[in-house]
Amino acid sequence: MMAARYYGLELDANDFRLGQGEPQPSAAALSAWAQSAGMWSRALRLKWRHLFSVTGAGPVVLLFNDGSAGLLTGANTENKIVFVRDPRAPEAEPPVPVDEMRLAEVWSGEVVLLRAERTQEAADPPFTLRWLASVVMQERKHLRDLVIASLSISFLTILPPLLVMQTVDRVMVHHSYSTLFLIASILGTMVVYETLLGFARRLIILVVGTRTDAKLNLHVFSRLIRLPLDYFERHPAGETMYRVSQVNQVRQFITGKLMTTILDMITLGVLLPFLFWLNATLAWIVLACATAIMLIILAFLRPVRAIFGKVINAETLKNAALGETIFGIKTVKSLAVEPQRKALWDEKVAEVGKWRWELGKLSNWPQTLVTPIERFMYMGTILIGAYLALSQDNGFQIGAIFAFMMLSQRVSQPLVGLARLIEEWEEVGGAMAMAAEVLNRPLEVDAASGGLRPKFVGAVSYEDVTFTYAGTKLPALDRVSFSVPAGTTLGLVGRSGSGKSTITRLLQGINREYSGFLKIDGADLREINLRHLRSSFGVVLQENFLFRGTIRENILSGRPGLTLEDAIRAARLAGAEEFIERMPNGYETWIEEGSPNLSGGQRQRLAIARALITDPRILILDEATSALDPESEALVNANLKRIARGRTMFIVSHRLSSLVDCDQILVLEKGKAIDIGSHATLLERCAIYRTLWNQQNRHMFSEGSGHAAPAPALVQGD
Repeated sequence: MMAARYYGLELDANDFRLGQGEPQPSAAALSAWAQSAGMWSRALRLKWRHLFSVTGAGPVVLLFNDGSAGLLTGANTENKIVFVRDPRAPEAEPPVPVDEMRLAEVWSGEVVLLRAERTQEAADPPFTLRWLASVVMQERKHLRDLVIASLSISFLTILPPLLVMQTVDRVMVHHSYSTLFLIASILGTMVVYETLLGFARRLIILVVGTRTDAKLNLHVFSRLIRLPLDYFERHPAGETMYRVSQVNQVRQFITGKLMTTILDMITLGVLLPFLFWLNATLAWIVLACATAIMLIILAFLRPVRAIFGKVINAETLKNAALGETIFGIKTVKSLAVEPQRKALWDEKVAEVGKWRWELGKLSNWPQTLVTPIERFMYMGTILIGAYLALSQDNGFQIGAIFAFMMLSQRVSQPLVGLARLIEEWEEVGGAMAMAAEVLNRPLEVDAASGGLRPKFVGAVSYEDVTFTYAGTKLPALDRVSFSVPAGTTLGLVGRSGSGKSTITRLLQGINREYSGFLKIDGADLREINLRHLRSSFGVVLQENFLFRGTIRENILSGRPGLTLEDAIRAARLAGAEEFIERMPNGYETWIEEGSPNLSGGQRQRLAIARALITDPRILILDEATSALDPESEALVNANLKRIARGRTMFIVSHRLSSLVDCDQILVLEKGKAIDIGSHATLLERCAIYRTLWNQQNRHMFSEGSGHAAPAPALVQGD
C-alpha cells in the first residue's frame, strides 16, 4: 500500500484475496491485487545483482522469509549496498543500508514490481495475426529447441535412404552379410534416436500450444469483460460467444498446422538438395507437380472466400438464435412457443446447410484436380526412375530409385502441405475477422490506472446534461439540471421512458457520450477512474443475476477480502438474514445458475446485501423492490432508513408510495427534469406528480409527508 501511494494510488485491503492454502500473502497474490486496482505489476524472483538494476523508477516490494516485507528504495553500486525501508517505521526514519550477506539471511529473492500504469501497447494490444505471432514468439527458448529437433530429424531422414541404396547396390550384388548386419544396426540406432526426437518435438509443440492458449484466453477475456455494456445490450449473447470462440480455431491453426508446415519446410530445405544430388530430372518433376497443385488451389481461393463469408454469417445467426432460446428458456416455456423457436432453428440450420453444401461443392473441384497430380508425383517418378535406370547411357542405379522413392514423399508432403495451408488460411482468416469484430471494439473509455480516485462523500450534481442513445433521434435526457447534497435520499419518478434509469446509467459511467457536466463531490465524472467509480457504488436492479456459488460467496463477491461476519451484517441490513438462516446450510447454501432454489424476493434481498457489502457512499436502487412480495417490500422499506444513513441514495420506482419518505423526489417527463422537492411539496405544486399519485392511490385522500433535506437547487432548461 505504501508503494502504491508513491504513485498516487490507494489500494483497498478489502479487495485482497489470499490464495487458497497460502499461510501468508505470496508475491503472485499481491501482484494480482495491484493489477486489479489498475496498476502494472509483476511478481518475480530476483538475485542480489538484479536489485541494482530495478531501483530508480520507484519502490520495489521485497518479501521476507518470515512473512514480513520491506521497500527497496535505492542502491549504492560502489559500496554494494541497498536501502530498505520498514513500512511500520515512522516516515521520518531513513531507510536502512543492507549488504548482500545481511539481506540473504531474511530474503530468498521474492519481489513485487509496481508501476503507475501500463502502456497502451502492452495493456490493450489489438487482436491481430501480428499480435498472435508475437505471443508465440515469446516462447523463443522452446521454439529454438523445436528447430534443433526438426533439423536433427531431417538429417536422420537422409541416412536411411542412403543405407537402403547401399543395401540394394552393394549388399545384394556382393552377398555381403556383414555389411547387411552393420546397416541394420545403424538403422535400428537411427530409429531409436528419431523416435526420441519425435517425442521431444511433439512435447515441445504441446508446451508452446498450451502456454499460448493460456495467454490468448487471458487476453480475450480481459478485452471482452472491458467492452462497454452498450455492446452487450445490442448484440445477442449467442452471437458474441460464437464469434469469440473462433479464437480457438485461430490458435489451433498457428500452433498446429502453421507450425507443423514451417517445421516441414525446414525438412524440405535439408532434403531437397539431396534429391537433386540423386537425380535432378526426378527432383524437377516433384517440384513441378507441387507447383501445379499450389496454382490450382490459389485459383479457387477467391470464390471460396466469397462463399465462406456467407457460411460465417449463417453460422453467426444460427448461434444467435440458439443463445437467445437458451437464455430466454423461461419465457419460451411459459408462453409455449417451442414450435415457433424450433421453426426458427430449422430455418437457420437449413441456411447453414445450404451454404456449407455450396462451399463443399466448390472445394471439391480443387481436390479433384489435384488428386491425379499427387498420384503422378508418387507413382510417375517411380516409373520414370525405372526407365532412367534401364537406360544404358544413364548411371542411375536401382538403389537410387529406392532412395528417391523414400525421400520424395518426405519432400512432397511439405510442398503439398504449403498449398493446403494457403487454402485453410481462408477459413482461419474468416475466424480471425469474426473474433476481431468483437475484441477490437473500443473498450470503455478509461485508462487502466488513470483518472481520479477520490474518497466520495456523496454530493451529486447534473448540469445541463443531454444524452441520446445510439440509433435514436429523441434525447433520453434533455438539458437536465439538479443537485443532490451528500446524504440525501432522492426518488426518481416519471412515466415509462421519461429517463429515470438513464439518470442512474450516466451516474455509473455506463454511457459517457453526454453533453453538459455530471459531477460527484465537485469532480467531473469523466475524470474519475471508472473501476474506482463503480466499486464505490452499490447498485440493485429490477432483475439481478446471482453467480453460481454459495450465498456467502455471492454477498462477498464485491469484496473477497471480507469475512462471514461482514456478510451477516449486510444480510441483516438488507432483511435477508431471516430466510438465509432457515436454509439447510445457511450462508453456505449453494446457488445454481438462475438461482431456482430462491424466490424472486429472496434473490432481490441478496442483491441488496451484495450492494451494501462495500459500504457504498452512493446507493442506486433501480426498481429494486418491484419484484418483492408485500411482506418483503415492507421489510426492505423499513430498513431503508438504516440503509440510507450516511450515504446518498437514488431510488427509481414506479410505486410512489415507496418514495414518500425520500428527502427529495425528482419528477421526469420525456427526458426533462420537471420539478424536485419533497412528497408534500410536489403534491401541491407539480401537476404531473399529483396525477401519478392520484392514479395509484385513488382510494386515499390523505397526503403523505416526509422530512426534507436542505433543498437541492434545480435549474430548468430553456
